[in-house]
Amino acid sequence: MKNHKFLIIPLLCLMLPASFLLSILFGSVSVGISDICSSILFQKTDSTVYTLITAVRLPRALGGLFAGIGLSVSGVILQTVMNNALASPATIGVNSGSGFAVMLAMLLFPHNVLLIPASAFVGALFTSLAVFALAYLADSSRTTIILAGITISSFLNAGINTIKILDTELSVNLTSFLSGSLSGLTLGRLTFPCLCILTAFFFSLCLGRVLNILGLGDDIARSLGLNVSFTRLLLLTLSSLLAGCVVSYAGLLSFVGLIVPHVCRQLFGNDARFLLPCSALLGGSFVLCCDLLGRLLFRPFELPAGIIMAFIGGPFFLYLLLKKKGGRRVNA
Repeated sequence: MKNHKFLIIPLLCLMLPASFLLSILFGSVSVGISDICSSILFQKTDSTVYTLITAVRLPRALGGLFAGIGLSVSGVILQTVMNNALASPATIGVNSGSGFAVMLAMLLFPHNVLLIPASAFVGALFTSLAVFALAYLADSSRTTIILAGITISSFLNAGINTIKILDTELSVNLTSFLSGSLSGLTLGRLTFPCLCILTAFFFSLCLGRVLNILGLGDDIARSLGLNVSFTRLLLLTLSSLLAGCVVSYAGLLSFVGLIVPHVCRQLFGNDARFLLPCSALLGGSFVLCCDLLGRLLFRPFELPAGIIMAFIGGPFFLYLLLKKKGGRRVNA
């Protein structure tokens, strides 16, 4: 059984490019591989297929890929830092914090596009710190962390609704953002947040051993020479950067950071050195497949990817909640 992970990892490595290719091929209009090769190789810039691939499908697929990586790795980090298998960017309110900060930036500085990724990161970081502080002041049980996330999310959602009322022009374009959608993305809009996600992902891989030590508990981690407070702050910052960058262009995608890390823990155990890269692979495939499913179910109409994830994630969250009744630490 120890070698099963070495059989599954190649499957994940194959599943990701396959999902990426399917995301480019299929949608409201299906495109053949031969048409794509012909348009790209011979630079038929005036063809409909070339425009569809380069301007619509490719940015959308890249956005889904990086969204899966960012939210999945963020979920792994949050679950380890908070010792809670139910922690994720959605369940503890990190997504809501990013969303509120993005909407506030759009309200106050409507023409400053560069502020959106920065505000998303700041909102995610402050929310993570607030949830962790509330849980620390009370106790570190699973229920306390989730309730703290729900409490903060309620305030943030009230702020989001207030902004919607104050700016009716802004609220018209918020439907896809609040539900989580990958439509309408461009390569220019993706460049900065995707670079940040790649950088944060690389640093998280370098901290795999540190995550393992932190998961052993504070006392053991300190006895091994780890600065627990600084490490927690660093990891929460990385997690916030990953989740915030995704929210800045894809909106409030939910449950990716909950479902994917849990599945990977079942497959690969709690070793963060395996868990982080495998969660990234599975997360990218999961988001791409959800987005593709949303495009195909009712085509030519489409459902935002966030709605498909909510249909899958809601029952999954209830399953985890019932399974882990009584609380159980998640050690990496």
